[in-house]
Amino acid sequence: MTGKVLMVTGGSRGIGAACVLKAAQAGYGRIALNYTRDAAAAEATATAARAHGAEVVVIKGDMAVAADIDHLFAETDARLGPVTHLVNNAGITGRSGAFAEADAGEMARVIDLNVTGALLVAQAAVRRMSVARGGKGGAIVNTSSMAATLGSPGEYVWYAASKGAIDSFTIGLGRELARDGIRVNAVAPGLIATDIHDSSGAVGRLERLVPTTPMGRAGTAGEVADAVLYLLSDAASYTTGAILKVSGGR
Repeated sequence: MTGKVLMVTGGSRGIGAACVLKAAQAGYGRIALNYTRDAAAAEATATAARAHGAEVVVIKGDMAVAADIDHLFAETDARLGPVTHLVNNAGITGRSGAFAEADAGEMARVIDLNVTGALLVAQAAVRRMSVARGGKGGAIVNTSSMAATLGSPGEYVWYAASKGAIDSFTIGLGRELARDGIRVNAVAPGLIATDIHDSSGAVGRLERLVPTTPMGRAGTAGEVADAVLYLLSDAASYTTGAILKVSGGR
């Protein structure tokens, strides 16, 4: 993996942390792990990845804040080199509930992070990867959600809307950059056993929805990470603008 620099935003827990660990196991030698609040979880993930030989730098930053995004990339440039592979993963759902009762500020926060932040992170990466700009090319994997297809009625339709935007962005940017050495794809996780459900206030959501999944179980963060690593890899060299559902058929 000589020359590859991987960045994972929202890499301290859940799917992001699984991507960091799976990448280290796959031989990615330089990894930038971004987190927002939980420094202990970020350091624990970094320590686990370092045990597989990876050099991991942990960088705090809110991916809804442009200055924090600039800092993340500047630190990565200085400590690891320009990013060549990006897992654009940072995101939130907001509090679960009916749309009519949703807080306007909270919905705006979801859009700021999940959409505007994701676009700005990708833009900073593209400026470094672009062959036309002197880069080496690279690969971007955005984290979407099956919510973009299912709509999340009664739970968080604003979150579903934010992930619908990510799907459109993935398709468009994948086509725009197809001849510039950069592949852009997304994973769309379904019902995955992480703490995102409880953090939305929907306690018991995972257990309630398992029966709606054709496979009859929730997925794991590691299963999503496996799909991400595939899309980052040269094995997916003819794949761009794709949205890979990791949803147990849901």
